[in-house]
Amino acid sequence: DAISIEGKVVDVRLTNPHSHFFLDVDDGSGQLVRWKFEAGTPSGMLRNGYSPQVIKPGDTVTIKGFRARNASNNGMLRELVTADGTVFGMFGPQEGGR
Repeated sequence: DAISIEGKVVDVRLTNPHSHFFLDVDDGSGQLVRWKFEAGTPSGMLRNGYSPQVIKPGDTVTIKGFRARNASNNGMLRELVTADGTVFGMFGPQEGGR
């Protein structure tokens, strides 16, 4: 099932073969829960307009994607939406596009 998670960026790791985004998310009771989303390759993300200067720790973003099969707070990122509404697809054209 598709999910949409809003939280504050803790870390972005642009590493091969896949990048990872880490968010702190309010669980509704005031507790912060750390989520980890796997994204596309760094080169695919850059082709879609993402750059390390775009998103910094502390920025609020919404990540749309799919939850991991297990019950963990992990998922596969499909889109990242910044606070100003800018949308970044995380997979390059050869990897499925937006």
